[in-house]
Amino acid sequence: MNTPNHQPDKGGNWPEDEFGQREAGAWIWFSIGVPLVVGVALLAAALLPSIKIQMALAYCAQDQDFAEPILREFTKQTGVKAPAVYDSEAVKTVGLANRLLAERPHPRCDVFWGNEELRTRQMAAQDVFRANNGWAAFGYRSRRIVINTNRLSLASAPRSLLDLTNEIWRGKVALAYPQFGTTGTHLNALRQYWGAVKWEAWCRALAANKPFLVDGNSVVVKTVGRGDAWIGLTDSDDIAAGQAEGLPIAALPMTEETLLIPNTVGVVRGAPHPEEAQQLYEYLQRPEVVRQLVAAQALEGVSASEVSVPTLKVNWDALLHDLESTTATLNQIFLR
Repeated sequence: MNTPNHQPDKGGNWPEDEFGQREAGAWIWFSIGVPLVVGVALLAAALLPSIKIQMALAYCAQDQDFAEPILREFTKQTGVKAPAVYDSEAVKTVGLANRLLAERPHPRCDVFWGNEELRTRQMAAQDVFRANNGWAAFGYRSRRIVINTNRLSLASAPRSLLDLTNEIWRGKVALAYPQFGTTGTHLNALRQYWGAVKWEAWCRALAANKPFLVDGNSVVVKTVGRGDAWIGLTDSDDIAAGQAEGLPIAALPMTEETLLIPNTVGVVRGAPHPEEAQQLYEYLQRPEVVRQLVAAQALEGVSASEVSVPTLKVNWDALLHDLESTTATLNQIFLR
């Protein structure tokens, strides 16, 4: 029978005072509870190595509109998630390249998907990618002269980049900042093709002709499409996008001054998820994936070997050797 001042019997050995009860509870916890928690923790630790997150983080210079459907389909087919970090058009590839260089001691990225070749080769020379089969090129776009067809007929358009320094085109030419992206690669390649003296004279004459310097190749197309500029230097995919929007623009034919621009893919040295990185590396080079990019007009063709006219042939080792001095000259000429 319980009374207000009488506790129920807990057995002959259960302490009746509060301190004794706490001491007994602590003994039970350390005798049973702690070993149980430790055992669960050890079991979890033993199992964690077998719990693997299937993921390949991509740093992606390809336009997000084109890349996202490809990465979603990759995940659908393989079960490997492929989150991506994209860059702004104005500094595309350069920003991602700098990030990869900074992260070399502790890589975060698994796969780099580039939209041009120069920065990929630059990073490969600085050991950003794994030693064997580190990177590959696939598909191609091209650098083109684009014109506003309401302002200029095809017959009266300039046929050579050298013509853009003529007085008649003063204030009528648009190009992206020449230190970045495919514009930078193209101007570096032209220096090799024309020779340093002729190239620098052309750059200075072009700058003196008051061109529009804009944030990216798509802005070049819009500037020409509005008629603010009559002529632009840009990429074939941006021209195709402008034509799809109904802009009055046309691309001039390829010439020996045309630069072909492949996409690239590289596996980062020390990638956190090497197996998944290899899967994405192989997937992006599949012919059906390249054809999908061509159909979306992200690429102009499947292989540069299908181009029948002569185009720029680049000595990449020499270009990389001269890259710093060439960029310094471009800064000095175009960023006054």
